Amino acid sequence: DQCHQNGIGVILDWVPAHFPKDQHGLYKFDGDYLYEYRDDKKREIESWGTQRFDFGKTEVQSFLISNALFWLDIYHADGLRVDAVSSMLYLDYDKKEGQWTPNIYGGNENLEAIAFLKKLNEVIFKYYPNTMMIAEESTAWPMVTKPTYLGGLGFNFKWNMGWMNDMIEYMKTDPFFRKYRHKNITFSLHYAFSENYILPLSHDEVVHGKKSLLDKMPGPYEEKFANLRVLLGYMMAHPGKKLTFMGYEVGQFTEWNYNKEIEWFMTNYEYHGKLNTFVKELNEFYLKSPELWEVDYSWKGFKWISNDDYEQNIIAFKRIDKRGKELIAVVNFSPVERHNYLLGAEEGVYTEVFNSNKVEYGGTGTGNKDRIISSQGSLHGYGSYISLTLPPLSIIFLKKENNINIEGGRIYEIC
Repeated sequence: DQCHQNGIGVILDWVPAHFPKDQHGLYKFDGDYLYEYRDDKKREIESWGTQRFDFGKTEVQSFLISNALFWLDIYHADGLRVDAVSSMLYLDYDKKEGQWTPNIYGGNENLEAIAFLKKLNEVIFKYYPNTMMIAEESTAWPMVTKPTYLGGLGFNFKWNMGWMNDMIEYMKTDPFFRKYRHKNITFSLHYAFSENYILPLSHDEVVHGKKSLLDKMPGPYEEKFANLRVLLGYMMAHPGKKLTFMGYEVGQFTEWNYNKEIEWFMTNYEYHGKLNTFVKELNEFYLKSPELWEVDYSWKGFKWISNDDYEQNIIAFKRIDKRGKELIAVVNFSPVERHNYLLGAEEGVYTEVFNSNKVEYGGTGTGNKDRIISSQGSLHGYGSYISLTLPPLSIIFLKKENNINIEGGRIYEIC
């Protein structure tokens, strides 16, 4: 309630897939296999050293669903992020050939777990229809966020693990070689609207020797921060809801350690403090720009302008709100500043409304401070184009001024 009183929503990491073999827990609760499967080919997830719940038992179903309702009813949680859904869906998850038993149809789908997940979501939305039910599901299992009456699992959000893996691989790559991984920043749009996705940069990516997000970035000290800014900026521009893990906003160099607090003191250092300012103002810009979040799950809210300039590591696209208002995002993943970069656009006058390269954010300060006036000429499917300065390792957002007309090369303001 204290969180809610301060405008903070609470989403719990909820784990119905498996449980540890602690003697004080559910493991062999009555001396025998009670909560877990009796079948040893279903019971153990070897690489985690944990036990799967027996989703075929109505008592276990009741226990888990009652527990989920408890968090929503008593603690007023706003949502549940359901952990390790893939391990529930597949009988051969973490299994080698011969270590698992097919279902009655000969497939690898865990029919009992599928039925449980559908029942879970139906019950949750019956009593708490505004709950966020988020599946951490890392495969191409179809219709995770479709309603159960259409054959889906009934979640309303799914983590986009593909986007996360592609983007981290791309950002870790030296910019000189990024042109060979250009598909990493464009491929996600092939499936972005197949589910209701959340783009996660989570705790899983900053532990066990993987380095902190800032420390993953290539280049010298200043470029690491610029790379992180452009990554976070592209994340905000890309369709899908957003999730970042604590510590990213201060540029922590050390990995997350659950025994220690986040290194908030790092904001006392220049570039860390400026990164913190950038994250705050990026969040504010996102919230006041419905183009970035109103139509997240349809092509109606997104349109490519240019996605094939792999030689220069540049992409450009539009985000569109319900009223048809547009915001242009141009992303330069190269440390090279581009001058007179031509981009197809509708005829008109444009203004740069956000730039991750501002001095206040730790950038060089270059950008497009003056009005940008279109010129006649066919480019990217448009009958006119605009000329831009693209700062290094940056994202800029542009808006067309709606009350301006161009006739005979002159600008006319419509009152």
